[in-house]
Amino acid sequence: MTAILAVASVDTLWLPPAERFDFWQDVVARESAAARISTAHAGDFAASARAVDLGVIRLGAWRYPSLELARTPGMIHSSDPELYQLVLPLNGHGVVSQQRWSGRLGPSGFAFIDTVRPHGSRQVPDRAADQLETLTVLVPHRALPLPPRRVAALLAAKIPAETGMGALLATFLRRLVAHPEQYDASDAPRLDRIALDLIAGTLARHLEAERELPVEVRVTGLRARVEAWIREHLADPGLTPTVVAEAHHLSVRTLHRLFEDADTSVAGLIRTARLERCFRDLADPRLRHLAVHRVAARWGFGDRAHFSRAFRAAYGLTPGDHRDRSIRT
Repeated sequence: MTAILAVASVDTLWLPPAERFDFWQDVVARESAAARISTAHAGDFAASARAVDLGVIRLGAWRYPSLELARTPGMIHSSDPELYQLVLPLNGHGVVSQQRWSGRLGPSGFAFIDTVRPHGSRQVPDRAADQLETLTVLVPHRALPLPPRRVAALLAAKIPAETGMGALLATFLRRLVAHPEQYDASDAPRLDRIALDLIAGTLARHLEAERELPVEVRVTGLRARVEAWIREHLADPGLTPTVVAEAHHLSVRTLHRLFEDADTSVAGLIRTARLERCFRDLADPRLRHLAVHRVAARWGFGDRAHFSRAFRAAYGLTPGDHRDRSIRT
């Protein structure tokens, strides 16, 4: 049996209400950094957390009520691991502060924190009855290929998570932490490398310091942008490697070289992504009114025979058989 990624989950609801808040503070200290936490919900703190360990970085998905957190100078010791933390609230709002800087917390951006410096935050849900949901990433100082003096300018800054590299990073991390069961343990080093390169690229873009990154990190960032652009334009039947290259001001040769060590070519990526969208739509009961060839055309397949052959080669059955099986189940 193939091992999946290393995942740890906790939920305070398994404990008596009076013990939940103390347990949660221990979880935060173990999975992030020791901090003083205060909340109006200490008497019955319903919360849960999931941690995904990739090797160098560690992802966290957290659900909890409103709270305030402070990591004071007295809590920081020379033996503490030197870690940066990226924090992305998935709902709610608040503020984060570190040293002389402060910034807003919200779903539109990452907050950047150095865990070996004092910092604090306050978060509340948009509606009183809701729980907060937050995604975090811990990155060792040594793993970030940017000078510490440059990185210090990002403390408590809001780094956009809805556009550019930040959006790519947010999408990648959310998918990974939401569905770690889709990956094998053997995938961890590759996922670790991709995450680190996207993090470095996102921070460097915000600092306008992309030229300071190693070449291989810049390559990962460019490839991620190209892949995202391709997925946004799958419905265009004229989408080809030449069109992709022109859209990114690259030669076709440079574009192909960018994907030399990837799992697939540019043309293969386009074909696979289109087939995946067709596979999903053919199984969607809301789209049963669309003929198979119409579904194929939605995602750029203009030739019915070519689509049918490609679909069968990829999935081992015809598009119609896939739709029939999906309807029966």
